[in-house]
Amino acid sequence: MSVAIFDLDGTLVSSMEDLVDTLNAVLTGQGHNPVDYGPMRQWVGSGAKVLMQKGFEANRQPWTHAEIDMLFPAFIDHYEQHMANRTRPFEGAINVLDRLREKGWRLAVCTNKSTRLTGPLLDRLDLTRYFDSVVAGDTFARVKPHPEPVLGAIERAAGTVAGSVMIGDTRADIEAARAAGIAAIAVDFGYSPVPVHTLEPDAVVSHFNELESAFAALQLAPAAA
Repeated sequence: MSVAIFDLDGTLVSSMEDLVDTLNAVLTGQGHNPVDYGPMRQWVGSGAKVLMQKGFEANRQPWTHAEIDMLFPAFIDHYEQHMANRTRPFEGAINVLDRLREKGWRLAVCTNKSTRLTGPLLDRLDLTRYFDSVVAGDTFARVKPHPEPVLGAIERAAGTVAGSVMIGDTRADIEAARAAGIAAIAVDFGYSPVPVHTLEPDAVVSHFNELESAFAALQLAPAAA
């Protein structure tokens, strides 16, 4: 059976506000100014450490990797407590997950977010029940854009590489899919620092209600040929 594999932040869920709120808690705790959501949006998908770096730069403050490493646990602790305050599935996502399951697709999550955060976030949003496998950033030795976590998500979902597809919002998702030998569909409402069409995915969608049409155009079906 084919597997539809979804990235998490910026693809399945809109999580920018909770992540930037956490960044601001760290920044103000260090005596710096909070940052606006807009300029940070493009960095949300790059991980907490990059987000912190950009927060310091927005304050015109120098930073070192040692300083970022020192603040990282505080960021994670705060985010763990507040990660579902405002985070919600993108519009249409739940309906699509329901329809794909009804059609016989196996479903998976493949994210670079840690296991510590991924499972609880899916639970709090009542999303865990949809997925046959969940692969986080520390499930395997390597993370996206390496193909290992994508292939692992397929295997753990008892699916086949043939006919499977990765849906994501950044270069890491598209390159991981390409390296795994599966189709890549990009959403353009996520957190990519560059326009996703420039990354040359197999298709781009602007809303979840376009996803099944993209599957059809790419001749993707739940039963692999």
